[in-house]
Amino acid sequence: MSLNLGIRRPRKHRAVDEVGRLREENHRLLTQLFGARDHIAIQEQQLADVRAKQAEAELELVRVAGSLEGRTAERDQALAEADRLRAQLAPYLAADANANAITVPPSERDTSRFEDQATAPIDVRELQARFAAGPVVSLHHSPQAADPAHIPAPAA
Repeated sequence: MSLNLGIRRPRKHRAVDEVGRLREENHRLLTQLFGARDHIAIQEQQLADVRAKQAEAELELVRVAGSLEGRTAERDQALAEADRLRAQLAPYLAADANANAITVPPSERDTSRFEDQATAPIDVRELQARFAAGPVVSLHHSPQAADPAHIPAPAA
């Protein structure tokens, strides 16, 4: 006699459960496979488009390079012609510039206004006479000490 309390232990290794799990995994892998196949087809189409555009760009590059060489030769010829014409024209331009030169007489400063009065050079002969006697040690001992107008007054 066995005592069954209604507690069933799950069986760990049932074949039916394993087959169901494997079918689910197989379905998942097939879904990934078809998704990868679609992705690869899209990538191959994009690669073909890129290669076609690259071939088109290479043809355009060859055409532009040929045009560039021709244009460069034309530019060099035009520059040489311009230099030759400048050399021929230079004497005529110089003669025209000399004939139409603008000459201006030397100007005199207008000193009619008070603010614009011309300044005269400073007469320094008096300073030279003072320092010819020797260095000034004190204003009181200078040769002009007898004249009180030259001695500054102390600040009050």
